[in-house]
Amino acid sequence: MRTTALCSSNLLSLLISPSKKHTARPLTNRILYMASTSAPRGGGDVPSASGIMTTSASMLCSENQSLIVEMRKVFNMMKEIAVDLERENESAKVNELENTVAELLATYEDCTYQTSAIESVGNTYQPGAELTDFKKLLNDEFMKFKGNKSSAPQNHPLLRQFREAVWNVHHSGQPMPGEEHEDIVMTSTQSTILNITCPLSGKPITELAEPVRGVDCKHVYEKKAIMGYISLNAQAKCPVTGCPRYLRQDKVVSDPLLLVEIEEMRSMSKENMTATLVEDFTMTDDEEED
Repeated sequence: MRTTALCSSNLLSLLISPSKKHTARPLTNRILYMASTSAPRGGGDVPSASGIMTTSASMLCSENQSLIVEMRKVFNMMKEIAVDLERENESAKVNELENTVAELLATYEDCTYQTSAIESVGNTYQPGAELTDFKKLLNDEFMKFKGNKSSAPQNHPLLRQFREAVWNVHHSGQPMPGEEHEDIVMTSTQSTILNITCPLSGKPITELAEPVRGVDCKHVYEKKAIMGYISLNAQAKCPVTGCPRYLRQDKVVSDPLLLVEIEEMRSMSKENMTATLVEDFTMTDDEEED
């Protein structure tokens, strides 16, 4: 147990260290470097500056996305370790692990904002008459996304999931201190997945054979169903009710983070089912006593 916890801390350090190195080189230099390596050599059509920027930004976003996926995997592993430690009444170690999770989440959030900033600049950049200050441009976008953060770090859904998993070891089916039961149910089911069923096949997201997500609207579909739908419609509007976005086959992808999020959704569903069963048994016992 302690060896596993130590391994998780070492793995976290390895993850956070690359992320710091990842941001140590100024983003301006990284984009300019990648843009230069994207340009054709020895003739051929020369892509536009905005085209080079879009390609370079896409490559950087993919790099960041891989790091984000690894951090989510580590978070899930640390949550499982904390549950095992709580079963052994190792409260001090659980608290220590929670602090480490908070550190991981801070890095995770910054990496997410950075990815959004790069993607935004890549999609909107148009060269002007004057030289562009990319450092300022990227930093402004980063701060814009970070400034839109609506809740305190202590209320981050992933941190709350961690605490609930630990709490449920000895108090399954009971509200956490200071929170109503409805709040706990809402928090436990929070997810970055926007729809719980595929709008075309009707299957739950957790049961899709090949889940894919729209790049623009972020809705999730069964790959075979959505590709068939797009091929039959010249103007393929997202089939989720009320969504105004239009879909293209190259804009519906299976990003690595989606698979992690679906696995988290499965895990949360199992935890909620267990908590509900415990609560039902508790209510039955109380009724029998009456």
